[in-house]
Amino acid sequence: MKKQLGRNKIHVKVGDMVELISGVHAGDRGEVASVSRKEKKVIVEGVNISTKHIKPTQQGVAGTIERVASPMYCCKVMLVCPKCDKRTRIAHGVDESGVKKRKCKHCGNLF
Repeated sequence: MKKQLGRNKIHVKVGDMVELISGVHAGDRGEVASVSRKEKKVIVEGVNISTKHIKPTQQGVAGTIERVASPMYCCKVMLVCPKCDKRTRIAHGVDESGVKKRKCKHCGNLF
C-alpha cells in the first residue's frame, strides 16, 4: 500500500475565532487553542468538552476528574470574520504594503 503524499494545510490558525458547522455542538463558537497538522485536528476552547479521570499518583492524594477540550477534525469548523461576525470561507488578498493576508468572502476584510 502506497503512502499518500499531500500537504497538511489547515485553514485555521491558533487564536482564530471559529464556529462549529456540524455535530452536537453545531453553532457554538470558540477560540482555537491548538492545531495538529499531522492529524488534521484542532482543539477549540470551551467546545467538545470531555471528562478525564486522573488516578492518584501518591498515597494519600485523591484522584480527580478534569474537564478537557477534545480534538476535532478541522473540516468541522469555519473561520469567523472579526469585522462582519459571520462564518466565512477564506480568500487571499494583498494589503497596501504588499503582504499576503487572509480575506473574508462576505465583506472583503483583510485579516
